[in-house]
Amino acid sequence: MNFLYNILVFKAAIVLPILAFFSKKLKLFVDGRKETFFKIAALKNDNTIWIHAASLGEFEQAIPIIEALKKDYNQYKILVTFFSPSGYEIRKNFNLADVVCYMPLDSKANARNFIEIVNPTLAIFIKYEFWPNFLNELKKKEIPTVLVSGILRKDQIFFKFYGGFMRKSLQAFHHFFVQNQTSKELLKSINFENVTISGDTRFDRVSKILDQDNSLTFINEFKNNQYTIVAGSTWKEDEELLVNYINNSILENQKIIIAPHNIKQEAITALQKSINKKTVLYSAKADEKLAEYQVFIIDTIGILTKIYAVADIAYVGGGLKTGLHNILEPATFGIPVVIGDKYSKFQEAADLVNLKGCISISNQKEFSSIFDKLNTDESYRKSTGNINKKYIQEHLGATKKIRNYLKDKL
Repeated sequence: MNFLYNILVFKAAIVLPILAFFSKKLKLFVDGRKETFFKIAALKNDNTIWIHAASLGEFEQAIPIIEALKKDYNQYKILVTFFSPSGYEIRKNFNLADVVCYMPLDSKANARNFIEIVNPTLAIFIKYEFWPNFLNELKKKEIPTVLVSGILRKDQIFFKFYGGFMRKSLQAFHHFFVQNQTSKELLKSINFENVTISGDTRFDRVSKILDQDNSLTFINEFKNNQYTIVAGSTWKEDEELLVNYINNSILENQKIIIAPHNIKQEAITALQKSINKKTVLYSAKADEKLAEYQVFIIDTIGILTKIYAVADIAYVGGGLKTGLHNILEPATFGIPVVIGDKYSKFQEAADLVNLKGCISISNQKEFSSIFDKLNTDESYRKSTGNINKKYIQEHLGATKKIRNYLKDKL
């Protein structure tokens, strides 16, 4: 299997540059990696801590760790790598890192050269990033390696009869900090005992949101002290339900803010045209009397967290596909959260659906019904939101556990 894996990586290195001609995202994926070895050369001979995240969501889990490392070990350089353009392109200028770049494809040569140049004092992988050649190289060099906010599932290759080469790569990890008991038991089933249930570092991150200034003048002007729904990180499937509700069910004294995942002009124009209520775009807000509008489309990035601060209820997109976005940010404000029905891979979503602080829907009827109930039943709305707020508070502390462990490693 190890041989077949390396053949696949070799073929990917040939095919991806060809496919990049037909995909903007793949072009970023391929072209960005051309700069990696040039960027990491700046770290040669430095004491460096390497943090790797797949994409933006995983990077949010890394931030509390990076903040703690900068505070405790400021003498070390910080290297952050991403696998996906959706993480790198948004966070490539992250100010707490000395170098931010793409992780090279997981070939033996790339892993060997990368580790040789960086020679990290510590390597931290986030959630479920398991690249066997990189891990094997870290193990050879006896570099302390830690998994943070890990999630493991029974259907992963480590727990299959043919997954021996991947199980072997896990030996690189000096410690696993996982989110739940299931992950700990799965690791134990393949003879890994160096496991701590620490929870998810994102709880520590989102809890700090309440301490920052979340006011946005233009959002307050639009809200105008009226009942407001915020729909964040929406995909086309989410927007179909939203638009139907807006056009047929929303009341005159209700407001809705939509922050789509796709902010390309053609997608934003199509969304705006599909809505029959008075709608304004963020990009066209300057000369508008925002209080007069009922729908506000946020065709920019970077402000959604602050927008959740004005919400009475939130809808978080992606759950009608397979990529549910961050529900902890709205939850920390103590408001109800509505999502799609594909959330089983997200521990916090599964927990909050069971606790009834988060409501899962799968069709238009369920969508409209729950939004009507949340609007009309204030007591239900407040009690639902309080469940979410309490859940956040009860799950703080993952960063502290990891921080205490790292004191013996650095």
